[in-house]
Amino acid sequence: MSTLGKYSRSVSIIGVGCTPFMYTLDNPETAGLTEGEMFGYAALKAMEDAGIEAKDVDFYFHGQASPMNSSNYITPNMQVADWFGMRGKASIHHSEACCTGYLALEQAVNAVASGKYDIVLSGCVEFGDSLAIPDKPAHFRKKFPMEEFLRTTAWIYDRAYTRAMMSGPVICFDDAAALYATEYNLSDSQMDDTLNHMSINNRRNAAKHPLALMRKEYSELAKEAGFDDVMSYMRSPYNPKMGDYLRVSGMEMKCDGAAAVIVCPTEMASQFKQTPIEVLGIGCAALEGNQPHLEVRGTQEAVRQVYEVTGVRPEEIDLFYANDFIITSHLISAEIAGYLPKGEGWKYVCEGRTAYDGDKPINTNGGRTSFGHAHAASGLADLYEAVMQMRGLCGERQVKNLPKTTMLRGFGGGQNLTATIIRTVD
Repeated sequence: MSTLGKYSRSVSIIGVGCTPFMYTLDNPETAGLTEGEMFGYAALKAMEDAGIEAKDVDFYFHGQASPMNSSNYITPNMQVADWFGMRGKASIHHSEACCTGYLALEQAVNAVASGKYDIVLSGCVEFGDSLAIPDKPAHFRKKFPMEEFLRTTAWIYDRAYTRAMMSGPVICFDDAAALYATEYNLSDSQMDDTLNHMSINNRRNAAKHPLALMRKEYSELAKEAGFDDVMSYMRSPYNPKMGDYLRVSGMEMKCDGAAAVIVCPTEMASQFKQTPIEVLGIGCAALEGNQPHLEVRGTQEAVRQVYEVTGVRPEEIDLFYANDFIITSHLISAEIAGYLPKGEGWKYVCEGRTAYDGDKPINTNGGRTSFGHAHAASGLADLYEAVMQMRGLCGERQVKNLPKTTMLRGFGGGQNLTATIIRTVD
């Protein structure tokens, strides 16, 4: 267990940017986009949002989960610099698998809180649906099939034990769901319905998001397949199981995308375009992939840290996000955070209360199963959505009550977990 210290100075978010999450190779208008163009787009959007120019940025962080595999780069931060005016500016690259985007905010906040820099940009990019072609220019890419993705996913796990024990990605499919069903005495059909309702809620949210990958609701897909009832469709072979609990609808939709955030000292933030959103604190934990129930244990520690350092109480959280590349994540993490009551959260899900128009909204952008999962970029895409919701700028998917305080739970690669609390500055 770690004890966090207070920031030396308060830090606030002043700008955010995000690309559409997409299959770039499937569209003639986006085929040929490079890492520099994607990262640069998100970074320039964040600068525009903040009302600053490239010359105002002191330092930038670059995140990408798998730069060597997907981009053939070992210094990917240097390959994007010219695309958003950073030539000559100092930078660092980091990679924490699917948690990269959440820790991207942590990196930027720490750099400003220390007093070393005043304005820091942190961005992430990922091509989850395509791979670089060796010895070809950056705009030449090929599809990244799921079988190849699953093979390379093993690279995030320990070579000495975890891979040999097969305790990596496949086992995590059902771990949290099985634990939850056992602990709270849910039948297999109740747990199945809960997971299906989470998928339905995520898709309803994404259907109203212009940047989301998957925008056709399951109710519409059910009708097209000849079903009168969406739940019958969700229980059918159109939505097959991948294990004891997880169905295809509850698995990430890997894709391409980028997102960025800009932070500065809160005392400076009022001079920029947007209402500042303060980063109150970030709790962090890490457990290797062979640790039993690592997601639950790591989330508990990260949440404990952030509540302890910020003094925020669970009942103050108005909006919740979780990196749900396995969809069970957003149920168990919301309960651990106290956003949903323990053992009762599944009922909230099945009643539609966690959708964007419910009283306990979760993943208003559609999460990893519908907004999409551009691995490193997903955390900052969630942050982008949270900031837009807190500004009241989300149109028909805007939550009922303007949120003041939001928690984001990051998770990735069987190792890193984070819990971040942000709050609108009065």
